[in-house]
Amino acid sequence: MRDQERGRRRGQGELESQVLVALHEAPGPVSTTWVQERLGGTLAYTTVITILTRLLAKGAVTREKAGRSFVWTPTADEAGLAALRMRRVLDGESDREAVLASFVTGLPPQDEQVLRSLLEQAREAEE
Repeated sequence: MRDQERGRRRGQGELESQVLVALHEAPGPVSTTWVQERLGGTLAYTTVITILTRLLAKGAVTREKAGRSFVWTPTADEAGLAALRMRRVLDGESDREAVLASFVTGLPPQDEQVLRSLLEQAREAEE
């Protein structure tokens, strides 16, 4: 890790994203040690296990028993992880419609157009 990064505190979800990137680059299911080494080996093994366990709880990875430990496989990419976070926030709100309305009205026009296009594609796929 570079000196300037040592003192910097990572943003929420940054480690999860780094772990997912590493898992997507993996040749197949990999051990916690493999992930730890892929991230530069500066994180404690227990930290990597904690991140993987959180990703498992979010449905972003799966694990299989391999000997006395586990091997890990991604089920979501970074965009999928962000979508899982968004759904979790939305699920925690009592007025989903108000939250969605506030979200949509706060989008820049370009993002609003992308969302409209995606919704139209989803609608057509259902038909």
